[in-house]
Amino acid sequence: MKTIKGPAIFLAQYMGDEPPFNDYRTAAEWAGGLGFKGLQIPTWDGNAIDLDKAAESKTYCDDYRGQMAQYGVEPTELSTHLQGQLVAVHPAYDELFDGFAPEAVRGNSAARTEWAVDQLMKSMKASQNLGLPSTVTFSGALAWPYFYPWPQRPAGLVEEAFAELGRRWTPILNYADECGIDLCYEIHPGEDLHDGATWERFLEEVKGHSRANILYDPSHFVLQALDYLAFIDLYHERIKMFHVKDAELETDGRVGVYGGYLPWGERAGRFRSLGDGETDFTSIFTKLAKYDFEGWAVLEWECAYKDNLVGAAEGAQFITDHIIEVAKHSFDDFAASGIDQAMNRRLLGLE
Repeated sequence: MKTIKGPAIFLAQYMGDEPPFNDYRTAAEWAGGLGFKGLQIPTWDGNAIDLDKAAESKTYCDDYRGQMAQYGVEPTELSTHLQGQLVAVHPAYDELFDGFAPEAVRGNSAARTEWAVDQLMKSMKASQNLGLPSTVTFSGALAWPYFYPWPQRPAGLVEEAFAELGRRWTPILNYADECGIDLCYEIHPGEDLHDGATWERFLEEVKGHSRANILYDPSHFVLQALDYLAFIDLYHERIKMFHVKDAELETDGRVGVYGGYLPWGERAGRFRSLGDGETDFTSIFTKLAKYDFEGWAVLEWECAYKDNLVGAAEGAQFITDHIIEVAKHSFDDFAASGIDQAMNRRLLGLE
């Protein structure tokens, strides 16, 4: 078994225009001061990383690592959530998702997709230059507007949506393989890959590609009433990344899992700061240790109530307390009687 690395924190919900979050160096100092050891980097934010330089220059990446190391932290993975979303966008969301792309490609879905794919390729090369084994993204969604079948979906609609996802992502996955990088999809509502069944469908379309893997975030399964522990049992071989994020689902006679179009604080399903929700993290960390997960435990802060700075400070300690330092030997080794092949055969009645 392997000990999970951490704690780390995803900077997407923290980077901004005000110090210390307007520069990755001061953000690293802040995170290191809280006890974090790693930073997951949002590549769309130029204050967090210069993706073009990182993809072009090993020297830039070595310097980037070195500056973080001054504060006792290191980059854990690069994130292209926003760019990955733009690989596949249903026209109903075109205007909303245009905000994720630069001005030059807005209003032009083909150009926007081309830009997004280029961003994914750069993230793979940058990950290689940084010495990182994996990167995280979203799958995008073509079928999501039809997730509840009313009116009834026409035959073949979902199949064609996933076939198209496979066509779009296979070249990207092939490039990931050239770079030696695992591409991890965050399984997430709003994406066509939002549960185990959709993951299996996608994996079939990319012909079981070895570089197609999973970022596991139990909070999105809590909100779907999906068994997030059984998910680990089913897909642990593909789980290469881990967001530690809490949630709760408290349905009543008024609101269920769909949320009634209410704001987050009034929905039945809510993201919470670590320890404030209902997620069984003790069992999650135990299962990941059992299955030799060797990645990072990365805090992603999203909470309907608590301030993000408080959530970060509490989250660093929460993750530290839940990481299992795996045993180096069996607890009953003291009673071992040694290895004796001849004795073993006698005990089995074979001699």
